[in-house]
Amino acid sequence: MKVLVTGGLGFIGSNFVRYLLDEYSDVEVINLDAMKYGSNPANLRDLEDERYTFIKGDISDYELMAELVKDVDAIVNFAAETHVDRSISNPYSFLQSNVIGVFTILEAIRKNNPDVRLVHISTDEVYGDILEGSFKEEDRLKPSSPYSASKAAADMFVLAYVRTYGINASITRCTNNYGPYQFPEKLIPKTIIRASMNLKVPIYGTGKNVRDWIYVLDHCEAVDLVMRVGEKGEIYNISSGEEKTNLEVVKTILNLMGKDDSLIEFVEDRPGHDLRYSLDSTKIREELGWKPKHSFEEGIRETVEWYLKNEWWWKPLADERTLHPTPWKLRW
Repeated sequence: MKVLVTGGLGFIGSNFVRYLLDEYSDVEVINLDAMKYGSNPANLRDLEDERYTFIKGDISDYELMAELVKDVDAIVNFAAETHVDRSISNPYSFLQSNVIGVFTILEAIRKNNPDVRLVHISTDEVYGDILEGSFKEEDRLKPSSPYSASKAAADMFVLAYVRTYGINASITRCTNNYGPYQFPEKLIPKTIIRASMNLKVPIYGTGKNVRDWIYVLDHCEAVDLVMRVGEKGEIYNISSGEEKTNLEVVKTILNLMGKDDSLIEFVEDRPGHDLRYSLDSTKIREELGWKPKHSFEEGIRETVEWYLKNEWWWKPLADERTLHPTPWKLRW
């Protein structure tokens, strides 16, 4: 089986590349990545496998995509601009990557290999926030940021191409991932890195915003299942059931690091900050037999240990802008 992974130098994409090569001896992986700010060659620097090929390129490049889709059995699209704060400061790049890029993939499939399997990686943020209960796959979309709006638009294009052209695609929507190789601007790595340097750890607003946290390898396993046995045209929510406030997450990390809560600094909340995300993942659990293997307690401990042991990886990335307390105010 030959799999094209787009965005495979990013956080989740690189973990997925490793997962496929570790789990299967008969899988070949082509990793297409534009090497923008969220991409990091160091994520796969140690990977030496003849079944792995890297290509530098953009999913918005139709000619490139048209050639690549001809010779693969499946495509898993992780390629995206993902940081909400950056989307508030500079929305255009999110439109280009997350909408035009997905449209280009779909056109390349339609015209060159309509039978190829496509798994499009979306996000729980397309639903907006929910104060009680959990979103199901058929619930309406109500994105709050330019980032989530661009992802919702991409989802609609995928579903339209399934219905109109019959392409073999599914969509996954997952909650907040954490684990090794996550870019330092995100909450968990930023907290670990700033705390390790004895810098104040910023928390937006009151810190009561709630997210469901899933260890990245559990997400990778779910995506693999959808790629192999998921149904055409279906959407699959992926969640762990481990809902935590941002304040709880930060306090847990500080406790694991032996740091005092006095490092916590509450800062101005970002515009349009959703209060709570929550997904009902009954569908993928019952229909495909998936369930997470890592508890938050176990996964966050492993994550903290990984960052503390791999300063070589994050130090070149952890500049003043990346670790900024309110990055949505910066010009990107």
